[in-house]
Amino acid sequence: MSDASSPATATAPDMLELAALLCSRVCHDLISPVGAIVNGLEVLDDDPKPEDREFALDLIRKSAKTASARLQFCRLAFGAAGSSGAQIDLGDAQTMARGHIEDGKCAITWNLPRLLLPKNRVKLLLNMLVVAQHTIPRGGMLTVDPIGEGETMSFRITATGHNARLPQNISELLSGERGPAADAHAIQPYYTRLLAEACGLTVKLAPEGEAIIVTAS
Repeated sequence: MSDASSPATATAPDMLELAALLCSRVCHDLISPVGAIVNGLEVLDDDPKPEDREFALDLIRKSAKTASARLQFCRLAFGAAGSSGAQIDLGDAQTMARGHIEDGKCAITWNLPRLLLPKNRVKLLLNMLVVAQHTIPRGGMLTVDPIGEGETMSFRITATGHNARLPQNISELLSGERGPAADAHAIQPYYTRLLAEACGLTVKLAPEGEAIIVTAS
């Protein structure tokens, strides 16, 4: 008899739980820069020395820029981002991806043409980038290439960097072999699979030489 409580047969979250977990994921991404802004303001409130004041202002500027970039990315990657059936410019997606992911350690090589694609397909691409980024925890390069062309275009992302690796359970969450744990980290690859299914695609994560490849096809 199979164990109904095993990870491979875990129950998928209902709509309310899915929404709550995605909100937790967004909050997780924003806590750090917003907290840094608060810290910078507290330094200013203490009437600091000129050099401390400049440090605090610089911290606030950088953190506000980071928070804005993450909000814009999350709005497109996890949010409604337009009406049902809307199309999104891949150029806008590129701008948001760079603002969110490129941080001095991780860079993006974007080989996609600039065109409009269905909303869910662009959301899938951005979520694939998040998955790929998790495979290079020490930083590196994410190379985004098209598979096919036009509105049916899908994607291949190659992650290269020192100590590139497959994160635990991510492949199973993407393939549907494992149900999502009730936390903000596991829900993102699970949501990526849902987006792929909505587009009629399958997402796979696999090593290829020293790189990790994420494909949707």
